[in-house]
Amino acid sequence: MSHTLVIAEHDQGTLKTASLAAAAAAQKAGAPFDLLLLGSGVAAAAEALRRAGAATVLVADHADLAQPLADRYAAVIAAVVRARGAKLVLAAVSTFTKDVLPRAAALVDAAMVSDVVGLEGTAGALTFRRVMFAGNVVATVQLEGDIQFATVRSAAFAAAAPTDAPSPVEAVAVDAAQLPRFATFEAREVKKSARPDATEARIIVSGGRALKSAEDFERLVGGLADTLGAAVGSSRALVDAGITPNSLQIGQTGKIVAPELYLAVGISGAIQHMAGMKDTKIIAAINKDAEAPIFEVADYGLVADVYEAVPELIQKLKQ
Repeated sequence: MSHTLVIAEHDQGTLKTASLAAAAAAQKAGAPFDLLLLGSGVAAAAEALRRAGAATVLVADHADLAQPLADRYAAVIAAVVRARGAKLVLAAVSTFTKDVLPRAAALVDAAMVSDVVGLEGTAGALTFRRVMFAGNVVATVQLEGDIQFATVRSAAFAAAAPTDAPSPVEAVAVDAAQLPRFATFEAREVKKSARPDATEARIIVSGGRALKSAEDFERLVGGLADTLGAAVGSSRALVDAGITPNSLQIGQTGKIVAPELYLAVGISGAIQHMAGMKDTKIIAAINKDAEAPIFEVADYGLVADVYEAVPELIQKLKQ
């Protein structure tokens, strides 16, 4: 029977929940699957994967994998694909997998498809559905070749309920001498925040062009997010204006999110932005332009000036 390998992702040892969505996609493919975790000191993340339904949780734990350098990670993934005889390799869409997976696919001469939102069939004979053109087109794709790679949107695959029996954990031998050295790690800059990551948050408050300064953004969007215990997002317009960092950008060229509630504050609803949050369960919008495109997709809309409506909303929520 065909075998599937799922690449799990973590951030400094903390498992990314999108990995569980990738495991759910593997379950939908029908074949048994292994989970592969790479890094250094990742025992806690490996333990969190043991009830995801995998046949085995494979752990490549080595000091030379402490940082996700694409050349090294791709080499290890390719080696595991060959050793396990995997025919399908899956991972959740992220900056990490965009960097690593195409390299690994090239090393094993495999075809690859990205941004998958649906799949049918069994591993080795799958039909993939992937979004294109900012979500306006859904293409049906079949890949040729014995080995296939795919990245899936976590919003499209709900994580399965934890299994009763934990999966065994198996160490993957890493030969440091054989790892490529095309890149070296210099430094990692992290802006620490008490707010949750937008890609994993239940609620997101996102600001758009109506906000005129970084101070206004923090006071209104940040203040509302803190009141709700939510993550913060931004439209590209604010990033381009230098008001918000690109790490907050939601949209086709930013983060793809699917929270339970998305509060769009002063966002007009450009198609590129909508492509990043269209899978949200409930969309609420505040905009003084009654003709703004965001109202066409919003479940709840308020035509008002954000500078007046948001402070009042914060005050009422605190009561």
